[in-house]
Amino acid sequence: MAAIEPEWVRCERCEALVYTKRYARMLRVCPHCGAHGRLTARQRLEQLLDPGSQAPLVPEGGERPPAHDPLEFTDTRPYAQRLRDARETTGLDEAVLCVRGTIGGRPVIAAVMDFRFLGGSLGLGVGARITAAARTGLRHRVPLLLVTASGGARMQEGALSLMEMAATAQALAELDEAGVLVLSVVTDPTYGGVAASYATLADVVLAEPGARLGFAGPRVVQQTTGRQLPEGFQTAEFLLAHGLVDDVVPRAALRGALTRLLGMRPGAPHRAAAPRAPVTVVRDVDALPERDAWQAVRLARHPRRPTAADYAAHLLEDFHELHGDRLGADCPAVIGGPGLLDGHPVMLIGHHKGGPTPAGRRRRHFGMASPAGHRKAARLMRTAAKLGMPVITLIDTPGADPGPEAESGGQALAIAENLRLMSRLPVPVVAVVTGEGGSGGALALGVADRVLVSANGIYSVISPEGCAAILWKDPGAAPLAAAALRLHARDLLRLGIVDGVVPEPPEGAHADHAAAAAHVGGALSAALDELRALEPERLLAERRDRYHQFHRLSGSPGLHRSGRLEEEAAP
Repeated sequence: MAAIEPEWVRCERCEALVYTKRYARMLRVCPHCGAHGRLTARQRLEQLLDPGSQAPLVPEGGERPPAHDPLEFTDTRPYAQRLRDARETTGLDEAVLCVRGTIGGRPVIAAVMDFRFLGGSLGLGVGARITAAARTGLRHRVPLLLVTASGGARMQEGALSLMEMAATAQALAELDEAGVLVLSVVTDPTYGGVAASYATLADVVLAEPGARLGFAGPRVVQQTTGRQLPEGFQTAEFLLAHGLVDDVVPRAALRGALTRLLGMRPGAPHRAAAPRAPVTVVRDVDALPERDAWQAVRLARHPRRPTAADYAAHLLEDFHELHGDRLGADCPAVIGGPGLLDGHPVMLIGHHKGGPTPAGRRRRHFGMASPAGHRKAARLMRTAAKLGMPVITLIDTPGADPGPEAESGGQALAIAENLRLMSRLPVPVVAVVTGEGGSGGALALGVADRVLVSANGIYSVISPEGCAAILWKDPGAAPLAAAALRLHARDLLRLGIVDGVVPEPPEGAHADHAAAAAHVGGALSAALDELRALEPERLLAERRDRYHQFHRLSGSPGLHRSGRLEEEAAP
C-alpha cells in the first residue's frame, strides 16, 4: 500500500509548518524563510523541462554499464546491498538521470543528480552517464545542462571514483573545443569530486539560494585547520561574493534564466527585432567642431552619464549579468553577460562607475577595475569566443585600480593578458568609449576591430591632473595638460585611435540616457553587421594591422605601414 502523504511538512531551517500542497506548488521552497528543500531528479526535470519534451537519453556509441561492486567492498553492509537498496528506494539505476528535452522550446541534454541515491556520489556508473550525456550533446551540437547534488566521490569504489572526475572533465573539455554550451545548476549540497569536476567546469554556473558547494566540507575544513569559518561559508551567496559562481537564482526563476542562457548557443532561434533607426557615426574630422579639452573632460566625467548597466537595459533583450573571475573575487567595477542586440546574441562587458550617488560610486570602486575585474572580462570573452558570439565593450573608467591590493593581485599581468587575449579573439569585437578612457584600464577592454567614442568621451594615457602634477609640477595646470594630451573625440579621430564618433543628445548623454543608448546601439549594429561578414582569419589580420599602423607615427626610418622593416617587406 502506498504511503499516505502528510497534510503538513516542517521546514528543516525555520521549523515552520507548511501545508503540503502549498509546499509542492512552491517547488518545495519554504514560504516563511525561503529555504530550498531537496528535489528528486524527476521532480527537477518536471520543473525545468517543457511539458511533454522529456525523453530518456539512449546512449550512443555504447555506455559502460554501472559496475556493481568492482572492489567487493564491505563496511557495515556490502556495497552491492547498498546499491540494491538505493535502486529500490529511488526507482533509479544510478545517482543521475539523463534525458533529452527542451527548455523554453530550446533543445538541451539534461543530466540531473539525485541525492537520495547514495548521497549523489560519483562513481563509475554516474561518470559513465555524465560522459555519455556530454558526448550526445557533442554529436548533436546540443547544450548540456548539469544539475548537481552530491556528497562527493563514492568511497565504496575507491580510486576508481577519482578516475571519473578526470573522465567527466575530459568530456566537458571536448564540448569546449567544439563550441557546445554547458550550463550548471548547483543545488544543496555539492561537494568533493563532483564540485571538483563537472559541476564547476560549465560556461555558466548558477546556484540555488543557500546551496553549499566546496571540495572539503565545512566540518573537515574547521577540524583540519582549527580556524573559525566565516558566516555563510561555502553557501551560494558566499560563493557569489567570492566570484566562484555566476549567479544565485531562486528555484522559481531558474527555468526563465536557463531559457535566456540557452539563447547564447550558436544558431539558437530568436524572434526578429524591430529595425533600429540609423545613426550617422562621424568619420570625417572636419565634420567635428573644435572642442575645449577641459570641458570635454568634465562632460566625460559627468556623474549622471549612463553606465554599462544602463546601456545593457536599453539595448539588450534577455541580458543576464554573470559574475566573478572563478578564482576568488568579483569586481563590481566591471559587469558583463550575454544578451540579444537586434535579435543576435552578443557578450557585453563594460565599466560601471556606480551612477550619480557617492555611495553608489564607492560601491563600484568608481569604475576602476581590479585584477579580478579584468579576469572576469577575460573569462566572458573566452566564453564568447567558444560560442561564436561578438564581444561588445563599453569603456568608462578613470583607470585601473591603483591600490596595493590590486598590485599584489597582479594588476599589470591581468591587463597584459587581456591585451593578448583580445588581439586573438576569433569573433568580432567592438569597443565604445562612452565616457572616460583612462590609460591601461581602458585599453584592457579596448583592443577591438572597431573602436568608437561618444562625442563627449575622452581617451588618454594619464589623467590631465596626473600629467600636470608630473610634467608641470602643478596640479592646477590640468586644463593645459588636457589640451596637450589631445584626448577628446576630434583629436582621437584625427590620430586614428578611434574609427568614428558616436553622436550624443544635444545636452550630453547624461541628459537623456535613452537617446544616448539609441545612438550607441545604432553604431554597434552597423559595426557588427559589417564585421559578421568577415572570416576569423581576416578579422585577426585586420585587427593586427589596426594597431601596427601606429608605428608609422614613430618616424622610424624604413618602417613599413604594417610594422615590418621595409627590406623585409620587399619582394
